[in-house]
Amino acid sequence: MADAVVVSNVILWIVVIVLALVVLALARQVGVLHERVAPAGALMPTNGPKVGELTEAMLIEDINGHTISIGGPNPDGMNTLVMFISPTCPVCKSLVPTAKSLASKEKNRLKLVFASDGDKLEQHQAYAKDLDLGKYPYVLSEKLGMSFEVSKLPFAALIGADGTLQSKGLVNTREHIESLIEAMDTGIATLQEYVGQAQQDHEHSVKEKAS
Repeated sequence: MADAVVVSNVILWIVVIVLALVVLALARQVGVLHERVAPAGALMPTNGPKVGELTEAMLIEDINGHTISIGGPNPDGMNTLVMFISPTCPVCKSLVPTAKSLASKEKNRLKLVFASDGDKLEQHQAYAKDLDLGKYPYVLSEKLGMSFEVSKLPFAALIGADGTLQSKGLVNTREHIESLIEAMDTGIATLQEYVGQAQQDHEHSVKEKAS
């Protein structure tokens, strides 16, 4: 009987050790995957105005009757983040606080404008009130959406103070929105492009060392 207990304990310890080794191996693989998988930036569409192009200045009336200018050079020297949203888009509602937080953080160089389309003014006014957008312009303009060829929401476009398009794309997460600002700071249109450039630089450095 005692021998059976000893044998079972030995087998149990062997199983525990094997499981511990498996867990360590899996943890190592997860770490390798984190190093290999690049962070996701805003999902930039291929159609519409290209990054670096001068945007068209448009005078648009917001839902409160105030006329604002979107696009073109900004005499105030501010960059403009236009976020396209809709009352029927649940993801939009969840990302509005993120956009507001980012605008507050970058208030010295960035102004935030919300945009949508449709003719149900009262619906959008109620939507803006629900999301506490009183501090930010909210425009309804089909022309604005068409100018950026917005096909899916939420979508954002970052216009530089000089009127050029700095970055654009679908923004489904906080990281997507923040990547637009990173694109402006680095001068690289997308995070994917940044990762590709970094990889090319690394390969070039390896070749130089080898030669």
